[in-house]
Amino acid sequence: MLKSGTILITSRDPALAARLGWLLAAPLLLLVTMAYTGFDPRLLLDAATLATLGSFVGQFFPPSHEPAFVASLLRETVTTLAIASLGSLIAMLIGLPVALLTSRALDRDALCGDAPSRPWRLFQGSLRGLMVVLRGVPDLVWALLLVRAAGLGSLPGVLALGLAYGGMLGKVYAEILEAQPREPAAALAASGASRLAVFGWALLPQAMHELISYSVYRWECAIRASAVMGFVGAGGLGLLLDTAIRMLNGGEVGALLLVFVMLVALTETISRLARLAVESRRGGALFASGVMALLAAALLWLLPQWQDSPFDIGGVLRFGSELLQPNLAPAFLLQVAGGMLETLAQSALGTALAFIGGALLALPASNRGPRWLRAPVRLLLNFLRGTPDLLWGAIAVLALSLGPAAGVLALAMHTSGVLGRLFAQTLENLPPEPEQALQLSGAPAAARLAYSLLPQALPQWIAYTLYRWENNIRIAAMLGLVGAGGLGQQLYLALSLFQLHNAATLILAMLLLSWGVECLSRWLRQGLE
Repeated sequence: MLKSGTILITSRDPALAARLGWLLAAPLLLLVTMAYTGFDPRLLLDAATLATLGSFVGQFFPPSHEPAFVASLLRETVTTLAIASLGSLIAMLIGLPVALLTSRALDRDALCGDAPSRPWRLFQGSLRGLMVVLRGVPDLVWALLLVRAAGLGSLPGVLALGLAYGGMLGKVYAEILEAQPREPAAALAASGASRLAVFGWALLPQAMHELISYSVYRWECAIRASAVMGFVGAGGLGLLLDTAIRMLNGGEVGALLLVFVMLVALTETISRLARLAVESRRGGALFASGVMALLAAALLWLLPQWQDSPFDIGGVLRFGSELLQPNLAPAFLLQVAGGMLETLAQSALGTALAFIGGALLALPASNRGPRWLRAPVRLLLNFLRGTPDLLWGAIAVLALSLGPAAGVLALAMHTSGVLGRLFAQTLENLPPEPEQALQLSGAPAAARLAYSLLPQALPQWIAYTLYRWENNIRIAAMLGLVGAGGLGQQLYLALSLFQLHNAATLILAMLLLSWGVECLSRWLRQGLE
């Protein structure tokens, strides 16, 4: 509008109503989930609770250092690393081809405007559905099923990680490719290049760093996952951890916690070196050689174990055929629905609390925080995420007793460490110019945080939190193994009693819940863009 030679511009935020709606709805949803799960933060300050926890944690020190236990600890640590490495290899061998076949970044109709082929769309939809199944069943459930079908050992753990993480990598690799600029790929596709050529010459050079970074991150996650596979008999450190918890041997638990924190620090260092290595051709060659050497060493370490306990394919097929007959009795379905709702509430509340915890720890952990506080906060983050979620669940059960409230606490503690690290990296990657401008104008640190750092970082923080919620729905489904309620507790009971028809229904419920949360998370992320 023009008035007296002045241009008056009026504007209105089109997303204002939606943002205000979420601002009002979020606290209400948190209160509802707190009431449903029975999670009361005040219980953590109860004198009896603190005394119980203090007594249990006090037994962690000094960590056990008996020669026989240390020898077992070293052997199972190597086994855990080997399981994670070979499981990650299988996951990449599944995930990368699926990403190449399903990514819209390589479709000719998206790049060149060609008419889409209906059979090809049906094929892609089938592959995406298969990936939903692979990642929708938690890795620990895959391990539990494979152990029940084919016996104890590390091979079920490797296959479980390969299947579950293959589904995750197939999805994330495809999304990474779709996030790259399309112009180079479109130019190659228009010249008649094949799908593989477009990937190799146009998308891979752009996406290489992100693909490697995420793959190394998934390897780190695989180490944590394989560390608890022993809870269900799939080898690794989890066997020692399960025994130590059941025997209430705090010294052994303390030693295992120390190993977990060291493994997290190791993977962080390898991740940082990998990102630096791929900056040059020579560094990339050294990185590739190191990966090949690690995989060869892992195979040589595990192969004698597999020869002593051969995998029974027939047992797997017989077990799988029995799982294809779910129990659809109305009374049982009602119980399953209650477990689904309990698991959903656990995951949502635990993730929301972890967002708050991660946000509070991110600034002091980043290079933008006080230097003297950086090292201890990073150590705290390593401890939070290095401690396996099932161990957090066992500790939470001691603090809050059996039930979903313990699952909420376990998810909040573990995920605070994961999100705190990711949030800190986001802060470190922000452009420094806006903060410097405010600093030069005399703005205090609080103002620089509120008006420069947080507005830039918050969208990425929310996106990371939604991604993590997708993962936490699967973790929440497994915390029932240590008494934290939800679908996991029902599944563990069904498998323990060999009620395979009930187990099949519960696994279908996990798939449905995982798919629903993924769809909701994707819708929320798209709303932020």
